[in-house]
Amino acid sequence: MTRLQARLAEHFAGRMPKTVEEPELAQAAVALILAPDPDAILLIRRAERLGDPWSGQMGLPGGRSGPTDADLLQTAIRETGEEVGIVLSPGELVGALDDVAPRSPHLPPLMVRPFLFTLARRPDVIPNHEVADHLWIEWESLTHPESYRPFSIRLGEAIREFPAYHVSPVPIWGMTERILAPLVAFLSAD
Repeated sequence: MTRLQARLAEHFAGRMPKTVEEPELAQAAVALILAPDPDAILLIRRAERLGDPWSGQMGLPGGRSGPTDADLLQTAIRETGEEVGIVLSPGELVGALDDVAPRSPHLPPLMVRPFLFTLARRPDVIPNHEVADHLWIEWESLTHPESYRPFSIRLGEAIREFPAYHVSPVPIWGMTERILAPLVAFLSAD
């Protein structure tokens, strides 16, 4: 276990995440996969698909809860296996982060529960058709002061600015940024 992994395990021991309990929201889960040499997290770039509001964006492996999923942890594990071919086990789970929901009324009504897993080594990634690319993003690059800055995008007739990580070919913004930011802030505090 790396120093970073040990610090995360200590932080999440007994921690209860803030949950969103709104029955009208569909439920989904994603996996933050942290692996060493050096410590990095797996991000995916979603395949471009007509009608997908997150098409082409950087994200985390995961998806909507299925009818056979016992809980959202099982959703994160199943979806990760399907999207990137990584078989996660509950024994690799460090903990759950706070639930996140889209802030825009133009996005599907969805609640996402992120689960953090730490692995002893980087596994092979075998992306399916939903994944255009994958990257291991080093934690050090996420904490670099110049990596976190605004990102501008045209939404309808307006150009909007959002906080984003600029550590990959495509900025990491939106819900993925909102999932990563508290974790990066915790790890940056010393």
